Amino acid sequence: MNYRNRLLILNMVILFFSCVDEDHSIPSPDDVENIVVPVNQLTTFKAIYERYEQAKNKGELITVINEDLYIEGYVISSDRAGNFFEELIIQNKVDESNPDNDPRLGIKLEINVGSLSDSYELGRKVYVKLKGLTIGESNGVLAIGRGEDSRIEQIQDFEYQNIVLRTSEVVTITPKISSLIHLTEADENTLIQLDNMQVNRFDLALTYAGESTDAFDGLRILENCESGASILLQTSTFSDFKSLPVPQNKGSIRGVFSRDYRDNFNVLIVSSSSDITFDSDERCDPMELDCGLAPALGTMNLFYEDFESQKNNKLIAGNGWTNYIEAGSEGWEAYSSTSTNASLGRSARFKSASSGDASNVGWLITPAINLDTQDGETLRFKTSNSLADSSYLEVLYALDWDGTEANINSANWGVLTAAYIVKDTDSFVPWFNSGNVDLSCVTGTIHIAFKYTGSGQEIFDGVYELDAISIDYLP
Repeated sequence: MNYRNRLLILNMVILFFSCVDEDHSIPSPDDVENIVVPVNQLTTFKAIYERYEQAKNKGELITVINEDLYIEGYVISSDRAGNFFEELIIQNKVDESNPDNDPRLGIKLEINVGSLSDSYELGRKVYVKLKGLTIGESNGVLAIGRGEDSRIEQIQDFEYQNIVLRTSEVVTITPKISSLIHLTEADENTLIQLDNMQVNRFDLALTYAGESTDAFDGLRILENCESGASILLQTSTFSDFKSLPVPQNKGSIRGVFSRDYRDNFNVLIVSSSSDITFDSDERCDPMELDCGLAPALGTMNLFYEDFESQKNNKLIAGNGWTNYIEAGSEGWEAYSSTSTNASLGRSARFKSASSGDASNVGWLITPAINLDTQDGETLRFKTSNSLADSSYLEVLYALDWDGTEANINSANWGVLTAAYIVKDTDSFVPWFNSGNVDLSCVTGTIHIAFKYTGSGQEIFDGVYELDAISIDYLP
């Protein structure tokens, strides 16, 4: 009896260690293979994107790969600092002799495993065995995983090492140096570098993601010192640098270009805080006028516009407005809608979507307002947007503009700091009040401008609406 028990226990131990060794071993740094994939089974990132687009055009949210195919890519994300979680972002290596054949593209791999960077560090070359996997979108970007219904599921821990094949090659990944206004959807899931960037002045007192208001992710505004274009830096509240203060200077930042969790706006995700090199103390903050918010509304009116007298889909004109198209073919137009994102009767709208323009910049400037003939001047207005997509609206002022289009860009325009403008992160249905902006701390003649910056590209083509503009004073 004792002999039989000992034999049974021995067999169980052998079986246990056999299973662990075969199914759950974690490769050491040197446990790699020089994998050879047959040429006829190697496909391109471009082909994967095209396959998904074809499925999407048929109304299919995901598509399953049934052929014996592989893709070759390089890891550009790291979860070592906790800012990526259960995912690998891989990017292809462009054929420099023929970039049109295999353009620079990236894909997210959904994997139900933590600490992936222990085996798949930055620059590690991998092959992904595609048979049985699914192509779809996850948080707005192209992803590969499991699933046969309407959404991508994760590749599981018992199988991922037989799917994401780790080679011995590790390379230095060179990010694409770009400007925000030239990024497109094709840059999603790829490593980019943005130069001459800084954290917006209103976020300088914050940490990366350690504030009480940060739920899951901290979102901080990064802005370019040349174009003024901005993007949100997304940092996980589980990252090990979440409690560090954001960098105060300006410089360069490298990260993965992506979309937020709900696919509402563009974000940049760094693998660690060391990806940010803000080493210049020469910030580019604008001139500001900040008299605060006035405690009472003015009872006498100096200027008012509700756009009801304008003609739909025609450029705003009359009532002293200057409607200046600085770049592109679009300007501020009158617009009326009773849809989900309804106008306020008739409103002013700037829409760069489908313009086909590389850049759209439009100014809507009030007539001159003399601030010396009365006291207690205030400004109020309302704004709304439809998925701003990194395009942006500014409310500016000038005390030295001569009223001619030729001299708009040579005037000294500053920002009306106290005015609230709808944000990219705001819901696109409601209208937002600017607040009762106090103008009484300055004298002279003032012009107020509503300046839109965007383009015809899909990630920079948001819509902004403007209405109920009123400049008042207290008698």
